[in-house]
Amino acid sequence: MPKLEVLNMEGTPVGDIDLNDKIFGIEPNVHVMHLAVKAQRANQRQGTSSTKTRGQVRGGGRKPWRQKGTGRARAGTIRSPIWRGGGIVFGPHPRDYSQKLPRKVRRLALCSALSSKVEAQKMIVVDDITLPEIKTKEFVGFLNNLNVAAKVLVILEGANPNVILSARNIQDVKTARADALNTIDILDSDTIIFSRTAVGKLEEVLS
Repeated sequence: MPKLEVLNMEGTPVGDIDLNDKIFGIEPNVHVMHLAVKAQRANQRQGTSSTKTRGQVRGGGRKPWRQKGTGRARAGTIRSPIWRGGGIVFGPHPRDYSQKLPRKVRRLALCSALSSKVEAQKMIVVDDITLPEIKTKEFVGFLNNLNVAAKVLVILEGANPNVILSARNIQDVKTARADALNTIDILDSDTIIFSRTAVGKLEEVLS
């Protein structure tokens, strides 16, 4: 069973926490994580790209010149795809890109991503992440106390306006709720920071 040191907001160790083996201690499945990332990115696509075929472009009803005798190639419409301003052949049309993964596959991908962070020692558990007021400077100090840099994902148990609003203006720092985690956010972060209550909430959701 994985065990992590629990720190306070000053970066001082205050205890340990035992993590659930089935969530934080599995063998990461790279293929399943790939499927989850691909599906999530596909679901973010709007699918509204559109072009007009020759039948949809306005105009072109009259034959531009007679069939024979001009010395030029035959032409039936100025909206032919080979003409400038004509229709588009095989262009994009509105479609639904969404993909649906089974719940077990999504869960395995999430657990694999979390386990990979624990294995790489890129996960930090903090006893309690709270701020008395909305203050970006205070949150920057908190990150400096933990000695983290680059992309950071802070995972909270629930809505915490002071922390969320203090963090949102910091580049490469993102906050998320434990019950709304996704595989891309975890894999895209260099370090993930959990509050102790968020760990319990996540284990409750995924158990």
